[in-house]
Amino acid sequence: MSVSRFHEHWPSFTAEFLRLSAANILSNLMVPLASLVDTAFLGHLSEIDHLGGVALATILFNYLYWSFGFLRMGTTGLAAQAMGKGEAEELWLLLGRSGGIAIAIAAAILLLQWPIRELGFGLLSATAGVEASGMAFFQGRIWGAPAVLLNFVLLGWFLGQGQGRRVLVLAAIASGANILLDYAFVVRFEWASFGAGLATALSQYVTLGMGLGFVLQQWRSQQTHPWRTVQQKLWHWPALKALFALNRDILIRSFALVTAFSLFTNFSSGFGETVLAANTLLLQVISVAAYFIDGFAFTTETFAGQFAADPTFQRRRQLLKLGLGLSLFCGLGFGILFICVPQLFHLLTHHQPVLNAISQYKNWLLPVLGIGSIAYLLDGYFLGLTKGRILRNASLISTGCFFLPLAIIATQTHRVEMLWLALTGLMVGRVLTLSWAFLTLARV
Repeated sequence: MSVSRFHEHWPSFTAEFLRLSAANILSNLMVPLASLVDTAFLGHLSEIDHLGGVALATILFNYLYWSFGFLRMGTTGLAAQAMGKGEAEELWLLLGRSGGIAIAIAAAILLLQWPIRELGFGLLSATAGVEASGMAFFQGRIWGAPAVLLNFVLLGWFLGQGQGRRVLVLAAIASGANILLDYAFVVRFEWASFGAGLATALSQYVTLGMGLGFVLQQWRSQQTHPWRTVQQKLWHWPALKALFALNRDILIRSFALVTAFSLFTNFSSGFGETVLAANTLLLQVISVAAYFIDGFAFTTETFAGQFAADPTFQRRRQLLKLGLGLSLFCGLGFGILFICVPQLFHLLTHHQPVLNAISQYKNWLLPVLGIGSIAYLLDGYFLGLTKGRILRNASLISTGCFFLPLAIIATQTHRVEMLWLALTGLMVGRVLTLSWAFLTLARV
């Protein structure tokens, strides 16, 4: 499409962008909603150890799962580019290759679960009660690894094709199943942390079953690519090599960001159980907002991939303007909402010391979410273009040069505010590095 025709179709494209974003936002919100329900169930138990234990166990799962987020991110970008080029067969090859990688990684996680658990909790700072609760949660959730990683692939595959409705259905099933199983295991059976972990794991298998049903439905409806033909090309080494290179860069990118958030939580535990619980709940709010903003980032990712083959830079520039405006509005809106209506935190816990600590640090939500909303959107843009090296370098610089020095100062001076400044610095670093990369590409 030429630039002039693109401007003519801009209103319809904006409507399409908003429709896909709405589906992505609703599906994204299902994920932190289920996590918030986990927190709410455990936060209202008599022992506060469960809340802190699950927070520390979540650090390990962030490393285990979100470090392998390339299974979703890389799949989305490559699927979108295949769609933009009209290469339908490549979509099925991508699904098979990414699915095989997911199964191999999940098998390794299950085989190594004992050393992962022992090493992980050995490195984390926690009291005996918090550690026991965290290990119980870990033991329940770890068995969901195959379903979690395969669901990453399916979500990325559907998102790359712009199939927002299917993604929404899968997210609704995952969240609904998690909530029902949480109630059964935590409230009815009184399995506490172990029950919350097991509920999350089983809900992923329910979601996987529905996702595979969607894949089979699409395969039958197309009927253009016999399985034997696809199978013969599945392990084509040059294509696998390119996929591994992209996944490697996204893995390093994700590992750096997860490390920053994990250190934030781990350093929070050094300030006592009350600060740990307060910062955990504030991070839950950031997580909810991030999933909301990621609705626009995922849509940007899809269209950036589909526009990647077009030499006209104008479409991508307009796409970025639209996405940035919407994501910034949402990020600031979330921060203002929770700052001005602190009663929302009462839905998550009734422990007054924790609520008092939240009131001290809640204002940090505004800079973290405001600046972070720009970073999330730029992330989506470069993921759609499959610019893994740019994302890798940006995350390493942001974590190593912007976050880590301030976080270390926070632990040395024992100032919680400095720890929040470090998290803000992480977002600033991501925006600066990714903006520089965008301007460089624009000049080229």
